[in-house]
Amino acid sequence: MIDLYFWTTPDAYKPLLFLEEADLSYRLMPINLNRGEQFAESFARVSPDHRVPAIVDSEPASGPWSVYLNEPSNPVSVFESGAILLYLAEKTGRFYPADSAGRAEVLQWLFWLKGGLGPMFGLKQHFSQYTPKKISSVADRHIEEIKRFFRVLDQLLRCRAYIAGDYSVADMACYPWINQYLLFDVGLHDFSNLKTWYTRIRQRPAVIRAYAAGGKIEKNTAITLSRQPLVQSSGAESKDSLTATYQHLSSHVE
Repeated sequence: MIDLYFWTTPDAYKPLLFLEEADLSYRLMPINLNRGEQFAESFARVSPDHRVPAIVDSEPASGPWSVYLNEPSNPVSVFESGAILLYLAEKTGRFYPADSAGRAEVLQWLFWLKGGLGPMFGLKQHFSQYTPKKISSVADRHIEEIKRFFRVLDQLLRCRAYIAGDYSVADMACYPWINQYLLFDVGLHDFSNLKTWYTRIRQRPAVIRAYAAGGKIEKNTAITLSRQPLVQSSGAESKDSLTATYQHLSSHVE
C-alpha cells in the first residue's frame, strides 16, 4: 500500500496519475494547504520541505528475492513529484524505458518541465493572485514564456503521440500543468498538436479516475491531519463511480 500525501495541485496530481495508470493500491492522505497543514511536524517527517506531494510506500521492493524469502522491508518515503514518478517507475518497471537512450529521452523532458514550464506557471499564478500590486510587464512576460514552452511541446508533438514516444512519466509530469491553461490566460487554439495530445491524455481512463479522486478531496475541505484517508484505491470503490465523478467535475473545462 502506498500513502500519497496530496492536495489538489498540479504537482500532486502527477503521482496520482501514475498510481491509477499502474493500478497500484494507494490511499490519499489529504494535506490541506489552505489551513497550513503542510507545516505540521508529523508531515515534516515525510516531506522535509513541507510541500506536497510525498509518498510512503509500506511495501517497497527490497530486492529480487525478497518476495520469495518473505523478508520484511522498511517503509520508504519520497518527496518531490519528479522523484516520486521515477521511484514508482523503477518500482513497477512501467512508463519508463528500459534502455538508456529511451530513459534519457524521458528524463530530459521531465527535467525540462521541472526547471521551466512548471516554475513559470507557478510564477504566473503568484504574481496574478497573491501580490497586492499587479505589474502588467511581469504578467506579460510570464504569459509569453508559457506560450514559448507550449510552442516547444507543439513542435515536438508534430510527429509523435506522446512526449517521449510512448506514454511515460514525462506525459504524467506535463499534463497536470497543461491542464491549468484556462487559469493562466493561455489557450490551446494556436497549438493544435499540443491540444490533440492534451485531449488524448484527458480521455485516458486512469486520468479520469485520478481527477475524480482528487475532486473528492477538493470538495471536502474540512479534512484534518487525523491521517484518515479520504480516498482509498484497492478495489473497494468502482472505477465507473470515479469516472462519473470526474466527468461531472470537469464538464466546464474545454
